[in-house]
This record gives sequence, C-alpha cells and structure tokens, in this order.
Amino acid sequence: MQEADLGTEATVASQRVYEGRLVNLRVDTVRLENGRLTRREIVEHPGAVAVVALDEDDNVILVRQFRKAAEKELLEIPAGTLEAGEEPVACARRELIEETGYRAECLEQIGGLYPSPGFCTEYIHLYLATGLQKGHPAPEDDEAIETIKVALSDISALVNQGGICDGKSIAGLLSVLLLRLDLSATEG
Repeated sequence: MQEADLGTEATVASQRVYEGRLVNLRVDTVRLENGRLTRREIVEHPGAVAVVALDEDDNVILVRQFRKAAEKELLEIPAGTLEAGEEPVACARRELIEETGYRAECLEQIGGLYPSPGFCTEYIHLYLATGLQKGHPAPEDDEAIETIKVALSDISALVNQGGICDGKSIAGLLSVLLLRLDLSATEG
C-alpha cells in the first residue's frame, strides 16, 4: 500500500501553559499546508513501557488497579513511565518487578504505540516477558495493585467482553496472540 504525503504542520509559535510532575501542556500555533494558521494543544509525556508477562503455563500476569481518570478499576498489563535517561528495556524490568514481583529471564520488544497521537507525545514500548521467576511486588507508595493470572486462551474473550478495556493492554495482548498465530502458521 502506497502512503500519501499529507504534509506537515510548521510550528510558528509555542507556549507552555502547564508544567506538572508527569506531564506538561503546551499550545502550538501551526501553519497548515494550505497556509491557514490553527492551534494544537499538546500534552508532553516522557513515554512509557507495557509488559505482557507470560508464565510457563501460558498464563498472562495482569494487574488490577483503580484509575482515577476512568473512575474505576481496570485490568491491565504491567506498565509504567520512563524515568529521565532510562532505557525502555530497563524500565520494563523495573515496572514488572514493582507491580507484580516477577523477574523475566527474557524481555523481547514486540512493538509500540502512540495511545493518543491527536494531543499527546506519549509513546509506549511493548515487551513480551518470559522465563518468569516469582518474587515480591514493590509498588510505589501511591499504588494499590492486585496481581491476577489469566490463561492466554481466555484473553480474546475477556477483551471482547470489555473485561480488559485499556488500550495499551489490548494492543500488547493482541500482539502476543498474533505472534502465536504467526508462529503456529510457520510451524504447521
């Protein structure tokens, strides 16, 4: 499939209107290809990782936690924000241990995504963690997390029924399911 060149938006002015602990907000004035000026509100985010942790019995290690923005508990894959200068794979190892207590013998990058590219710079690196060894979780002081195991074979139904409705989790889990399909097709 050939991609169309949709042009760019040249920034002619930028104003930072908020600086927070996790995110900043700026308002950019941009010139469109047709010459028209318009404004874009951009949330600056340092980026994140999300980890599909798969044990030797094909169970996925998920976390349940309350998410204030959604005003409900969500079932998710372990994830977290990159610290300044931190490599994504190091962040993935750290977050997996903090949230679940599991250590991974193998961490393989399986893709990534922009969860809200219309207004946010956040990019989430997706990893598959295998060779898991159980330890003790060490969540941050402001996190209350429950660890749950779900059979990989049940994930598709859980997503389709709305039991998992977090975008990064759906993307990571479906990526692993597609990898499994690809592997079984090449082996069969």
